[in-house]
Amino acid sequence: MDEFRALVVDRAGGGDEVRVSLNRWDPSQLMDGEVTIQVAASSVNYKDALAARADGKVVRHYPLVPGIDLAGVVVESADRRYTPGDQVLAHGYDLGVSHHGGYAELARVPAGWVVPLPAGLTPRQAMAIGTAGYTAALSVLQLEHLGLRPESGTVLVTGASGGVGSTAVAILAARGYRVAASTGSTDAHDFLRELGASEIVERSETSAPSDRPLERARWAGAVDAVGGGTLAYLLQTTAQHGSIAVSGNTGGAAVKTTVLPFILRGVNILGIDSANTPIERRIALWERLAGDLRPPKLDESIAQEVALDEVPTVLDRIYRGETRGRVVVRVAQ
Repeated sequence: MDEFRALVVDRAGGGDEVRVSLNRWDPSQLMDGEVTIQVAASSVNYKDALAARADGKVVRHYPLVPGIDLAGVVVESADRRYTPGDQVLAHGYDLGVSHHGGYAELARVPAGWVVPLPAGLTPRQAMAIGTAGYTAALSVLQLEHLGLRPESGTVLVTGASGGVGSTAVAILAARGYRVAASTGSTDAHDFLRELGASEIVERSETSAPSDRPLERARWAGAVDAVGGGTLAYLLQTTAQHGSIAVSGNTGGAAVKTTVLPFILRGVNILGIDSANTPIERRIALWERLAGDLRPPKLDESIAQEVALDEVPTVLDRIYRGETRGRVVVRVAQ
């Protein structure tokens, strides 16, 4: 491929303004890596929306191709584990942050970031799962590692209409859990019930401030994609020895709490760092995402599929919280 399309974020004239444009690049503009991939699909995540903003504090240098995940076909490889024609995916690490990411028709990445595409998944389906689905699955496994079971009680998922939240609802429900879904989007209620939520909790309830260190224990566990005041609420309302898997900060980074949830109820906070999971564990989890952790109705879970030139509009919408479910980017023409 002598020339390819790349969606690029860059500082306008070296100033503070960030511009997003669809450019024509040649392979010499790619960064170092052992594996070159012809990208078929990517997805849209909140982190990608931050990358397109001057105040996003995500991008480490400009110009940069955003897109924190991708799936496609190997076209060149200097690593014997991968050969041209292999279907692969990659996400996390520095992809779309300080290394050119998935919003381009060609990507070159270190071999240590590459995951073989599991049997039973197409590149499009892999990106319907994407970084968000991987984060959701990792959250569920961490909760189960600390003893969460369907008989433990109701599990609350916050930010449930987003990518991480909606996939967590689907995975938990398919595994037999009673799931409560918290959202501020009234038009997402039917969507969340179709995914398996048995109860809808308004975002106004989960984000309401309280001066009490503990409230009535309601949740056996939680998947929190919001953070901020919502995490404070979860600490106040999670039951004895329950755990909260935290992966997001759309509600803010600061959390007001006390030590009482930890020393009186034994509540656990599980930090979910999906970007830096060791590659061996990442490959193993993707095999499970094609198997027992596969979200039900995967194709139907794609709320929107967009072309590369439509991504900037979607980035604005996801930053404002106006999207629901998974948004897949059709990179290949």
